[in-house]
Amino acid sequence: MAFPMATQVEQLAEDKVRLTVDVPAHDVHHAVEHAANDLAQSVRIPGFRQGKVPRPLLMQRIGKERLYAEAVESHIGGWFWNAATRARLNPVAQPEFEYDLPASESDDWTFSATVEVQPKPEPADWTTLEVPKHEAEVPQDAIDAELEMLQKIAAEIVPVEGRPAQHGDTVVVDLIAEDGSAQRDYVVELGSERLVEEIENGIRGLSAGEDREIAYELADGSRRNATVAVKELKERVLPPLDDDLAKAASEFDTLDDLRTDIQDRLRAQIDDELEGVFRAAAVDELVRATEFTPAGPLVELRTRELLNGLARSLQERGIDANSYLQLTGQSPEALEQRLRGEATMSVARELVLEAVADKLGIEVTDDEIRDELRTAGETDEDIEEFVAQGGADRVRDDIRLKKALDRIAAEVKPIAAELHEAREAIWTPEKEQPAETPKLWTPGSKE
Repeated sequence: MAFPMATQVEQLAEDKVRLTVDVPAHDVHHAVEHAANDLAQSVRIPGFRQGKVPRPLLMQRIGKERLYAEAVESHIGGWFWNAATRARLNPVAQPEFEYDLPASESDDWTFSATVEVQPKPEPADWTTLEVPKHEAEVPQDAIDAELEMLQKIAAEIVPVEGRPAQHGDTVVVDLIAEDGSAQRDYVVELGSERLVEEIENGIRGLSAGEDREIAYELADGSRRNATVAVKELKERVLPPLDDDLAKAASEFDTLDDLRTDIQDRLRAQIDDELEGVFRAAAVDELVRATEFTPAGPLVELRTRELLNGLARSLQERGIDANSYLQLTGQSPEALEQRLRGEATMSVARELVLEAVADKLGIEVTDDEIRDELRTAGETDEDIEEFVAQGGADRVRDDIRLKKALDRIAAEVKPIAAELHEAREAIWTPEKEQPAETPKLWTPGSKE
């Protein structure tokens, strides 16, 4: 369960802020327990194995103040960075902490941190920006695929005579393994990829009543043999595309009405996707026009998140990191640099949108949060419980940025994608100038 931390930001100067962070008792207790376990590994008390010293005896030996000091020192950095990230601050130096040690691990605790931050950008005038916007076009192939799916649903399955099995047929087979175990009367459509490739390919070419021994490979690389016997062979007979199909498979009386409905539905889906592309292009265009390139720990943190996310994804798919680099033709340095570029742009979008929200004075009320959650399909009961547990503050900033993006997307100038591409292709002298590499913050640097 996630426990929210309340954060207050006080602007001390253009490039310096003070964060006041409220740490919930649950997190304080967790930090003290963690510190106690660590200290128990280093404290030696006769009669107890290392790491097995009871908490009361440990407290008596080292004192409550040292235990709480260890708990705070080992966790305050993480609490600070979580708070800074939620407040969308971009610190460029290490913070100076101010606090009194917790009086108890069962009470909430507060600390403050003063830190230099990268000043928020001054957003460019987005109403002057031209952003490419594609018009929705529904491919005829997509409409035909929808109609073909309806045909398959309404199709009749009939026995096949006079030919062997082929792609698209439905077969009833017995699968008999080397050890004699069998799966009988197994029904499968050839091409559905429900069987291993060797077995499915082996079934093709067999007629009802025929069998074949097939060798196939398991996931671990070992090979097995199985006998496949085709008992029944059937095929789909698709009904004609006509008004009768429309009446049988939909709420419409004519094929033309059904086709129009499919086209309208697909166009609405494509419109939604293109609107998302347009909104993303609008904020990216604003970031470029603002000429804002963030740097510092927030970018480095986001880069590590992307690297860790990629590592987890590769591990879940069973792909070795070195193999991935070889397949993609990247060096570790090039991969990290690419992800750092993505992280830089991600942080820039958030900070520019935050600056727009500040400039427009956008605020988000609890009622607006409730409306947003209802739109997402949450029940009133779940919403009230979410708000009561402090969840509203966790989504308020996201909704605020969404409202800022709504305003930007509504006020930029949409232009045809073809016109935008033509303008981008026009040579201008400044395009010959090498791009300046932004200076990246590193620990200990003074810039």
